Amino acid sequence: MPLQHGNKRYMQVLLDSARYAILEKQATKLNVRVTALARQVVYEWLAQNADPGDYEEAAARDQEQWLTSVRNRIAGKKAKKLDM
Repeated sequence: MPLQHGNKRYMQVLLDSARYAILEKQATKLNVRVTALARQVVYEWLAQNADPGDYEEAAARDQEQWLTSVRNRIAGKKAKKLDM
């Protein structure tokens, strides 16, 4: 069962060593973290293989959730500043 991490789901993926080394090498070439590259690959696979309407709807919900999170952080910082 995936764990909750803020608005995201945390999952563990076990990769064989040799193929992980290739992923790590590619991430280094692209100057990104291995986890960021793996996430990008999963999202690209979903975009190509899931029902387009389902994927677009999910991406829009995720984007709105992200914007709400950013707005909440900004509001929290403003409120903290006003209390000082």
